[in-house]
Amino acid sequence: MCNEGTHFRAISYSARMTAIRLEGLTKHYGQTAAVAGVTLSIPSGSLFFLLGPSGCGKTTLLRMIAGFIEPTAGRIFFDQTDVTATQPNARNTGMVFQNYALWPHMSVAENVAFGLDVRSVARPEKERRVREALALVRMEAYAARKPGELSGGQQQRVALARAVVIEPQVLLLDEPLSNLDAKLRIEMRHEIRRIVDTLKVTTVYVTHDQKEALSLADGMAVLNAGSIAQLGAPRELYRRPSSRFVADFLGESNFVEAKRTGAFHWNAQGVALHSSIPCDAESVTLSLRPEALQLRAPEGSNTMRGRVVSSAYLGEVAQHVVHVDGVGALKVFELNPRESLDVGSAVTLGVEAEDVVPILEVAGAAR
Repeated sequence: MCNEGTHFRAISYSARMTAIRLEGLTKHYGQTAAVAGVTLSIPSGSLFFLLGPSGCGKTTLLRMIAGFIEPTAGRIFFDQTDVTATQPNARNTGMVFQNYALWPHMSVAENVAFGLDVRSVARPEKERRVREALALVRMEAYAARKPGELSGGQQQRVALARAVVIEPQVLLLDEPLSNLDAKLRIEMRHEIRRIVDTLKVTTVYVTHDQKEALSLADGMAVLNAGSIAQLGAPRELYRRPSSRFVADFLGESNFVEAKRTGAFHWNAQGVALHSSIPCDAESVTLSLRPEALQLRAPEGSNTMRGRVVSSAYLGEVAQHVVHVDGVGALKVFELNPRESLDVGSAVTLGVEAEDVVPILEVAGAAR
């Protein structure tokens, strides 16, 4: 349970929520555009993700929001205030770095208090805020320890406490979980979501981990080569990707070239498929998620006959590759598999119309 002080701190944050707006934000290094004209609005109080592969510009974008990198062009607004030329220490942002960046010679409490010392906060107020910040991340019992005496997950909690103790308008997280093992990453995902919900502080989170983004984000932008490839809610981006890049980056997908045969009907290399998603193009790429393909489906519409090429049992899921004449090899994920599949076995694959997603690569939008 949160103590009374933490409760009042959350109310304080709630009243100071800040929206972020980027207008044509650009950063060139020589002839290379690390960020190319990004325009984006992040609602106040939301947990927003910048997601993409290495080199896509997401960290450069975050550091421009923080003020650590000067844009080549474009503007940054916190609410209605243009902060493009404002120094980092005057933007009132809290940042959590990938490597935690804790002072090894300082105690946990001293590390958390560092930003308050820089701001010359009076001692009674400083001690109270440090206590509340450590309570928020459930680290109050470790206040006297040094960072070297803590686990990776505990150090990350301290880094979070140090970032929020200054009561930032905006919280910035730069791949904060990348140094943790798989179990700790999942645990810390829940903690970050809880902290953001408690403080109601606008948070921008950079990662290349799709699972982190899909499980935590209120909204997200997938970046590619310095530009936004698609923007929206996690479920929307996963189920309705606007390009082959987004479909392939957010999980896995099978791609099949197809031609229109009628309203909502496609000929995918000799296989007839029906989609419930409107699209008026004559030729498209169909995205079929591996988990959306059903094994041993009864013959009917949206079915394909094939043979098993390979099968891997992973416990909660089995991953199969099925060859369908004309279409080629399709990945199929089977949840809670009870029976093994022999290589060469004949199977009938089925897919729901809503899971047949037409993608227009030229237009850059699935319609």
